[in-house]
Amino acid sequence: MNGPTYLIIAEGAFGPETSKTANSAIRYLPERIVGVLDSTARGRTCQDVLGFGGSIPVVRSIEEGFALRPQALMIGIAPAGGRLPIEWRGWILAALDRGLTVWSGLHTSIGADPEFAARAKARGAAIIDARKPPANLPVSNGLAKDVDALVVLSVGSDCNVGKMTAQLQIVRGLNARGVRTRFAATGQTGILIEGWGIAVDAVVADFIGGAAEQLVLEAAQGADVVLVEGQGSLIHPGYSGVTLGLLHGSCPTAMLLCHQASRELIGDYSPTRPAWVRIPPLSELVRLYEDALRPVHDGTVVGIALNTYDLSDAAAKAAIAVAQSETGLPATDPVRFDPAPLIEAVAQAHARWRAARASA
Repeated sequence: MNGPTYLIIAEGAFGPETSKTANSAIRYLPERIVGVLDSTARGRTCQDVLGFGGSIPVVRSIEEGFALRPQALMIGIAPAGGRLPIEWRGWILAALDRGLTVWSGLHTSIGADPEFAARAKARGAAIIDARKPPANLPVSNGLAKDVDALVVLSVGSDCNVGKMTAQLQIVRGLNARGVRTRFAATGQTGILIEGWGIAVDAVVADFIGGAAEQLVLEAAQGADVVLVEGQGSLIHPGYSGVTLGLLHGSCPTAMLLCHQASRELIGDYSPTRPAWVRIPPLSELVRLYEDALRPVHDGTVVGIALNTYDLSDAAAKAAIAVAQSETGLPATDPVRFDPAPLIEAVAQAHARWRAARASA
């Protein structure tokens, strides 16, 4: 087991759609999660709440959590309004007093807080702000087009539809085939799981493409395939900027389109205005992403990754069949069902890319 064990803060919001960072940590690092703090779900297990995670307990107090002997405290959700509740501040200070590392993916820097910084220094504890970008990022200059690896970007119909999860589900399968594959994390959760990356939503807009380019250049060293974690959506009124920066900076030759099958409208990103942007058909989204990329680099969508967690088995399989029929592309829910169709799609894209490189 590499890395510390964690107690996760998910107070009042532990659930399938409300605790993305916590949920991904539990799915991909279960051996390192000792418990989840959420007094509203106390007495239950992660399996009860999420449908996975086994017997990892949900505790009602920070003292119960500390009794599980974690080595680090993880902030697994974003607090309402972005401000740390007073109770959370007490939990963080208590963790630092015990010498625990505090890991945060919030936009608000924990380490920049004078009280937290002083307490960490006094106790010899560490604070990790995963969203803090590196200094001196460049603007993108098309260098990602020239790497000796197939670059695959996950793109989406909306936020929180499974762009990171889809790729993590196929990394192992590709490596098992002898296709050396690396995952380039672009968000705080991916950075937690993979151990490196850049949270591009914290990067100044001019340098998002450069951050994506830098990630590709690093990940391509010794790799046959680079899977770049996508963010946002080109049709999201709030977050399309980061999506386009990733698209043009990473210069993918292949893309995986991710979509929650039951979702019809872009998720409500405003507390004062209901969701109002309708998600177009998948075939239109395929064209949209390919057209947006084309002036910079030729790339195609090679597969559809559906998120069907809220559908019955029959409805999920029907949605997959519709996606395949509409787009003519392989489709599956890579978490719920076998990810093999997407593994094969990327493997075939790599074979085509390699043949084209050989003949050029």
